[in-house]
Amino acid sequence: MTKMICFCFNYSEDNIINDVIAGNGDSSIMKRIITEKKAGNCRCKENNPKGK
Repeated sequence: MTKMICFCFNYSEDNIINDVIAGNGDSSIMKRIITEKKAGNCRCKENNPKGK
C-alpha cells in the first residue's frame, strides 16, 4: 500500500514519485501543494488522521 503524502489534495507517495519521473526531476504536484498552502487552502490538521 502506498503512503498518503497530502490528505488535502489526495496525493500519495507514488503520485509524487511518478510526477517527478515524468517531470525530469521536477514535480508539478509539489508546486501545487506549495501554492495552495501559501494561499491558505491547506487543511492537513483536519484531513490527516495524525493531525499533521
